[in-house]
Amino acid sequence: MSGFGDYDKYDGLGLAELVQKKEVKPGELVEEAINRIERLNPQLNAVIHKMYEQARKTAGGDLPDGPFKGVPFLLKDLVTYYAGVPLTCGSRFFKDFIPDHDCELVKRLKAAGIIVIGKTNTPELGLAFVTEPELFGPANNPWDLTRTTGGSSGGSAAAVAARIVPVAHASDGGGSIRVPSSCCGVFGLKPTRGRNPAGPDFGDMWRGFAGDHAITRSVRDSAALLDATAGPDTGAPYYAAPPARSFLSEVGESPGKLRIAFTSEHLLGSTVEEDCIKGLEATVKLCGELGHEMVEAVPPIDGQAITRAFMTIICSETRAMIDESSDLLNRKASSKDFEPLTWIIALLGDEFLASDLSRAINTIQLYSRQVGEFFEKHDVLLTPTLAMPPLKTGESQVKGIQAVMMKLFGRLNAGGLIKRLVGMDYMAEEALKFAPYTPLFNATGQPAMSVPLHWNDEGLPIGMQFVGRYGDEATLLRLAGQLEKARPWSDRLPPICTTVSG
Repeated sequence: MSGFGDYDKYDGLGLAELVQKKEVKPGELVEEAINRIERLNPQLNAVIHKMYEQARKTAGGDLPDGPFKGVPFLLKDLVTYYAGVPLTCGSRFFKDFIPDHDCELVKRLKAAGIIVIGKTNTPELGLAFVTEPELFGPANNPWDLTRTTGGSSGGSAAAVAARIVPVAHASDGGGSIRVPSSCCGVFGLKPTRGRNPAGPDFGDMWRGFAGDHAITRSVRDSAALLDATAGPDTGAPYYAAPPARSFLSEVGESPGKLRIAFTSEHLLGSTVEEDCIKGLEATVKLCGELGHEMVEAVPPIDGQAITRAFMTIICSETRAMIDESSDLLNRKASSKDFEPLTWIIALLGDEFLASDLSRAINTIQLYSRQVGEFFEKHDVLLTPTLAMPPLKTGESQVKGIQAVMMKLFGRLNAGGLIKRLVGMDYMAEEALKFAPYTPLFNATGQPAMSVPLHWNDEGLPIGMQFVGRYGDEATLLRLAGQLEKARPWSDRLPPICTTVSG
């Protein structure tokens, strides 16, 4: 079966409409997506597991009559269970793990009519803001193949930006939807904590920091997919209150005059580069022209206290995940199974007392209340998504004597020594140089989105982050729809797309 030549002129809902009208067959869309993977993935390394035969079989069967019926889709290779398909989490330790069931999110995605054609590249255990796992190698940015896609949903963002699929699964524990969306010039919404299901394999992830959704080209695709997946699953420990109406119905509605706070002040990091400040200034101007009240303001937080608490929780959760996975796989984990940084994070997790974890959770909850109070006075907060344009591939990797020492400490299981000599503050500072704006809202639970509104002089995307009140994706989606109409981005093609027809 041949492909569909006009494939990239449509978003996901547009393709589904063609299927519904019988103007194109699901199999044609699947073949087109497969053709694009075969042509582009050798350069992008975005797709690390191909599911072509499964996809063809699904396309030829009776698909559910959902909003994305027949639309090709990619699943992020992290945590999300798809029966019979390897789940590696970007790690050697999991390379032979094959789940025997679908998780609830995958069940809902299938019910929406999507056809999964493969799985996307992610850093090991999703622990980095870049997608450069040792197991699969780095994912490359469609706008500049020497640059990072961001992480951890880097493979998904690259695939959407390169028009391989219009929609791809993503997840976000510290910025992992928003960071790659910014790097790759696409739209990424992190929903409110508890909006999408995490079961049956997890109660929640990273104490509620992490959640699943998608990276898309269009705002309406993100909204429609959230309509299809949102809501509690059986036994959920908590969940976000249901919206007043469908998320899709919000797109295209006027947001009214919003009071939008904005800041270029780094929330948890140290410096912000000029390209990102220019993008913020242009976005402030645009929002003002659209009739919104723009107010320079920032939530009153202690960035260092939040960062320490965040790191305590992440290290503890990483250790727990490795231990639980050892039981699941019936094999003992060691430093040889993981990248040095991952293992060191796990070793640091061993150094905390239960009381340390409890105090960290209390700290996060205290500042969540203060951030909530900030949103009593402001409808939305605007920041750059990142503190700098997409990094060069490998730029954030530990090198030289530091890399040697990291491997040595890891092999010695010297977590205490690492904690004393390196220190949590230093590790956090290094991690947050690139992405100081996103993790706060994983900690506090608000919905947040990266909108592709700016490109620098080198032609690299610079996303803008908008954060809303807890449970209020509706305001963000109305605003995103307004911005999409005022400054359309869907027709901006990265250079690699010129090779699609070549």
